[in-house]
Amino acid sequence: MNYLRTPDEHFQGLPGFPYEPHYLEINGGRIHYLDEGAGQIILCLHGEPSWSYLYRKFIPILAPSYRVIAPDFFGFGRSDKLPNMADYSYQMHFETLEKFLEQLALRDITLVCQDWGGLLGLGMVGAHPEWFARLVIMNTFLPVGKRPMPAAFNAWKNFARLTPNLPIGRVIKMGTHQPLSKEIKAAYNAPFPSKKYKAGAKSFPMLVPQKPEDPGVAEMKRARAVLKEWEKPALVMFSDKDPIMRGGDKFFRGTIPTANDQPKITIHDAGHFLQEDKGEEIAGHIKAFMERTPL
Repeated sequence: MNYLRTPDEHFQGLPGFPYEPHYLEINGGRIHYLDEGAGQIILCLHGEPSWSYLYRKFIPILAPSYRVIAPDFFGFGRSDKLPNMADYSYQMHFETLEKFLEQLALRDITLVCQDWGGLLGLGMVGAHPEWFARLVIMNTFLPVGKRPMPAAFNAWKNFARLTPNLPIGRVIKMGTHQPLSKEIKAAYNAPFPSKKYKAGAKSFPMLVPQKPEDPGVAEMKRARAVLKEWEKPALVMFSDKDPIMRGGDKFFRGTIPTANDQPKITIHDAGHFLQEDKGEEIAGHIKAFMERTPL
């Protein structure tokens, strides 16, 4: 595979992001991840078109007590990027995440997932439920191709497909409810020096299963089946200003038996990227959740 690598200087001086990079080699490419703190593992998975920078506000609150790990999927952040949309598939991302967890030997994981982090992370829970101790589910879903996607998603998918040079920072700004500064917007643009680096970001919307025969549906069904029998702790937190995912918490609360053992939390005045809008508040909820559900 011919990988592209964003030069390190693009990541210098990003606001609120003093964290040292860590790397693993998977399938000949380099995967970046944050690894802060020690103790029980909190695995934070980003979505589209963000990267581990999205979780920077969690680390000061969670890392004093826990080990916070936040990888960048191939095509995002400081991880290597493939040049063609056809290089990306659900299976490629899924197998990469599986190898990442295996190489680091991560177990008793508290999964924190949002957007594509849920499609992949909960897919992994379906495949390896024994690896996970707790679930924190935010603004995501498990599509199996039986229902039409919301109009807002279809509009986004068409925009991503037809826009030659996807404006990453502007997309993040559109997905937040709170103001986004020029400097933060630039930090989300940092992994993408030019449009040739953006094939991964452009491909993710195309990979969402929309028909029962689409790739990824088998993993989504397996995840749903495992979640229906889930006996370990689960916390569901969705925001109130996400035009695509708003209300999706009802599915998870109705599917996961233990979800209703936890407080019913809505993150107010937050958009799709609720970690950006209300990161400190959400991290506080996660810390309290872990404290009341000891291993």
